[in-house]
Amino acid sequence: MRGSTTATVEGSSVSETSTDRAGIGERAENEVVDLCRDLIRIDTSNYGDHSGPGERAAAEYIAEKLAEVGLEPKIFESHKGRASTVARIEGEDPSRPALLIHGHTDVVPANAADWTHDPFSGEIADGCVWGRGAVDMKDMDAMTLAVVRDRMRSGRKPPRDIVLAFLADEEAGGTYGARHLVDNHRDLFDGVTEAIGEVGGFSFTVNENLRLYLVETAQKGMHWMRLTVDGTAGHGSMTNDDNAITELCEAVGRLGRHKWPVRVTKTVRSFLDELSDALGTPLDPEDMEATLAKLGGIAKMVGATLQNSAAPTMLGAGYKVNVIPGQATAHVDGRFLPGYEEEFLADLDRILGPRVKREDVHGDKALETSFDGSLVDAIQLALKAEDPIARAVPYMLSGGTDAKSFDDLGIRCFGFAPLKLPPELDFAGMFHGVDERVPVEGLTFGARVLDRFIDHS
Repeated sequence: MRGSTTATVEGSSVSETSTDRAGIGERAENEVVDLCRDLIRIDTSNYGDHSGPGERAAAEYIAEKLAEVGLEPKIFESHKGRASTVARIEGEDPSRPALLIHGHTDVVPANAADWTHDPFSGEIADGCVWGRGAVDMKDMDAMTLAVVRDRMRSGRKPPRDIVLAFLADEEAGGTYGARHLVDNHRDLFDGVTEAIGEVGGFSFTVNENLRLYLVETAQKGMHWMRLTVDGTAGHGSMTNDDNAITELCEAVGRLGRHKWPVRVTKTVRSFLDELSDALGTPLDPEDMEATLAKLGGIAKMVGATLQNSAAPTMLGAGYKVNVIPGQATAHVDGRFLPGYEEEFLADLDRILGPRVKREDVHGDKALETSFDGSLVDAIQLALKAEDPIARAVPYMLSGGTDAKSFDDLGIRCFGFAPLKLPPELDFAGMFHGVDERVPVEGLTFGARVLDRFIDHS
C-alpha cells in the first residue's frame, strides 16, 4: 500500500493519494469498463499531419491513473500535443529480463454522422462499449491500467519488471511515439527482452468444444508510396498523347487488379495447420476462395496474409477542367510478407512500368518470430484458466504495429490483447470501421486473462 505519489509530467506534476485496498478480480473488472469509456471520450484522432488534437490529454489521464497507485510515470512529448506515457513496475526478481506491455492512444478519424452512437461518447449499448478506439486499441489500454492499478493496490508484484508504454502516433507509423522513444530514450527499455501489444489474443469460436485465440507472431512489412507521372501540359480541347493522368490511371488500374501470387510463410502454415486440425478439414492456401470461405469473420484478416498486396488509396491531379496537367500522383498502401520484400518491389516496378516514378512515403520491415518459449506458455495457461476450451494459435497480422520499432531493440514481440468475442461479431470489421465497439464481457475477460498472464510471465 502506497501513500502520496507523484507523476513526472514535463514541467508539471500530478499528485494523488490512494486510499483503499482491493482484492484481485471484481474491482479491476468493474474499473476496466469505465477506463475504456473515459479513454474513448478523449479525442486522439490522428490525421497524420499534426492537425488533430494530439494525445497529450490521454497521456496525462493515464499518468494520473498510474500515479494514484504509487507508480512514477513520465510523459514524453515529441511534438506539441504528441505525447506518450511510460512507467516501470518493479518485479519480484529484478535480475530477470523485463517485459514490455505497450499500447497506443491515438485513433483514426471518425465521422459522427456515419455512426449509430457518437464515436467519442463511450456509450454502452447492446452489451458493448461503442466508440473510436474501442478495439484499436483503447480496450487494451484500459485492461492494462485496470490490472496494474489492482495489483498495485493489493501489493502484488509481478514476477519480473514490467515496462508500461502508452504511445502516440501508431496510426501514422509511430514516428512521434514508439520510434521517438526507441531513438531518443532507449534506456527506458533497458533489460526488456519480450513484449505484448496489439493485435492478437482475440477468439475465433470453432465449435462448442473449441475456441481458438489468435496470437500475433508475425506481421507484414509496409511500403506506403507515392506514384508520380510527368506528362505534357496543355489545353483540354487539344489532342494530347502524353497525358499524365491517363498514364497514371492505367498504371494504377493494373496495380489494383493484379493477382499477387500466394506465398505461405512459416507462421501462416502453422496457423492453417492448427485451423485445419480444429475444423477437421484440410485447408489449401492455393485455393484461397475455398479456404477463406471456412474462416468466417476472420477471413479478411487471414486472407491478406497469404500474399503481398498493394492497394491504391489516393489520386491527385489537375487544377482546372480545361487544363491537362503536367503531373499526376497517386498513393498506394503496399504490404509485403516476411522474406518477400525484394520480390514485392520487383513485381511492383514491372506492373507500374517505366513511366511511373515510385518513392516511399513511409516504409517499415516485416516481422516474424516463433510460437514457443515461456511467454507463449504463460499465454496458454492464462487463456485456459479463464476459458477451458481455449487454444492459442499463432497468426500473421496483415498490418503493422509499434512492434516494428521495439524489434530494433532486440525485443521479441507478440500481439496479445485478450478478448473473448461472440461468434457473430465482425471483429475484423471493427478496425478503422464505422460503429467500432467492444463487448463489455470481452473487456472483463481480457482483464482477468492479462492479470493471470502477468503472474505466469
